Amino acid sequence: MGETGQAVLDAIRSRRSIRQYSDDPVSDDDVRAILEAGRWAPSGLNNQPWRFGVVRDPECKNTISELTRYREIIRNAPVIIAVFLDNDAGYDRVKDCQSIGACLQNMWLATHTLGLGGVWIGEILKNKERVAEILETPESHELMAVFAVGHPKHQQQESQRKELSELIFKEL
Repeated sequence: MGETGQAVLDAIRSRRSIRQYSDDPVSDDDVRAILEAGRWAPSGLNNQPWRFGVVRDPECKNTISELTRYREIIRNAPVIIAVFLDNDAGYDRVKDCQSIGACLQNMWLATHTLGLGGVWIGEILKNKERVAEILETPESHELMAVFAVGHPKHQQQESQRKELSELIFKEL
């Protein structure tokens, strides 16, 4: 395996959900790099159904934070990225949602390799219509996740994974 391949595998294994951030701002260049990574995710028929709402404004973040039990994460993150599925750009619901997942994973890996931390907040989906209203999104946009990004307050977070043998149910 080449050096690049190993770097990608290392990034996948070392990425963690980061929920606490320092007060340091996230640069426009870093936000652009994260969005670019999301933009390059695979999608069925290359339809690229993702749309982004980037929020730095403290008042707007505070309003959005009231829609989830994870309000402190949103309030304290220097930037949040609301990731939407543009249903007008879609062609197959399952494939489009899978594409959004790939987009989010690309964004997460980019965040990690930039030395930043992030967490994907899905619980807020119970109020997705309200988030869309706050961000004044087009009617075709459906919230899929809110991704909080910032400089990690703490380093060296650990995580556990099931053994691969527990996850493979059949091998022929």
